[in-house]
Amino acid sequence: MATAPELLPQMPPAAIRPMCTGDVAEVFAIERSAYAFPWSAGIFRDCLRVGYVCRVLTVGARIAGYGVMSMGAGEMHVLNLCIAESERGRGLGRRMLEHLLEQGAAAGMIDAFLEVRPSNTAALALYRTVGFQQIGMRRGYYQAVNGREDACVLRLSLGARRAAET
Repeated sequence: MATAPELLPQMPPAAIRPMCTGDVAEVFAIERSAYAFPWSAGIFRDCLRVGYVCRVLTVGARIAGYGVMSMGAGEMHVLNLCIAESERGRGLGRRMLEHLLEQGAAAGMIDAFLEVRPSNTAALALYRTVGFQQIGMRRGYYQAVNGREDACVLRLSLGARRAAET
């Protein structure tokens, strides 16, 4: 007797490409719907202007997520990574994170850093499964409805990660 296939979330066909100024309105709409205290459209434009690595993840013709990182002095910093609520739980956040990590490693970065709210348990779980370790806490880092929220500071050694993959 045949058994039913396991029901797993399907990874949609997606592509990652550089963000351009024309994408900012759609990126900002996702940002605004995801966060109580979103980045402004101007911040995204500034990130593009100063040459940060800004990527969008598309599903079909529409943007389903984005990632922004800076690089310098052997370090990459994931500054923002977000997937549209309707697309979450399908592996797209991991795909974007892996893409950013690959870009950093290819550029010779040694370590990856990021901050995340302790209340963002889904993001924390993703970062930990990729290998990020908490190295500190920034007190009162994020704006919050009732004041401020701390940030977990996470680090991933890109060199150790490359060695583990070979």
